[in-house]
Amino acid sequence: MTVALLSKPRAVLFDWDNTLVDSWAVIHAAMNHTLEALGHPLWTQAETEARARNSLRDSFPKLFGDDWPKAEKLFYDHFSAVHLSHLHPLPGAEALLKAFHEAGIYLAVVSNKRGAFLRTEAQHLGWDRYFSVLAGAGDAARDKPAKEHVDLALQGSGIEAGPEVWFVGDTDIDLECAGLAGCVPILSRATPPAVGEFGDHPPVLHVAGCQALTEYLSQL
Repeated sequence: MTVALLSKPRAVLFDWDNTLVDSWAVIHAAMNHTLEALGHPLWTQAETEARARNSLRDSFPKLFGDDWPKAEKLFYDHFSAVHLSHLHPLPGAEALLKAFHEAGIYLAVVSNKRGAFLRTEAQHLGWDRYFSVLAGAGDAARDKPAKEHVDLALQGSGIEAGPEVWFVGDTDIDLECAGLAGCVPILSRATPPAVGEFGDHPPVLHVAGCQALTEYLSQL
């Protein structure tokens, strides 16, 4: 996507999974462990990537009905046993965070991964030093795409959600969250957006990944 250069942001909010770290394998494994245990058909990797968008408290009641608390425990028991061993930064992710941090830009995470897991992963990678807030599922009154999740991530910064705040993510829910909060939606993934793919919440900018966004920042 070709656009005029954006203004340098005061703050950048990042999605976590598959924006900064590669975590589809562990999410897929924990999801299928849960589905199998409760007698549901297993998902393909592609189905997991397409359907694992919302937080568990938003998505599991619809998927598992009254069994959703049991499903949540099954998922998180499996996930907690393996997530750190399967945690891999995406290429250029730390260099990107370092570049934004050194530019004096406020950084935070808005993720639908449970907050405790999110913070454990950031500490494991040594990335917690880059972020002022790591806001995960359950930390705000409502999870992404709700604006409350963005407001929590900006709390204490003196920066309000709006055009001086970038929201960087890889899925539709990230762009929707950016749109609902009035932030600048940036799509970070290898494939460019298809025409009409994101409906009412298209990205203002598409970059092919962390390295490309670092290069874009250097032009501002």
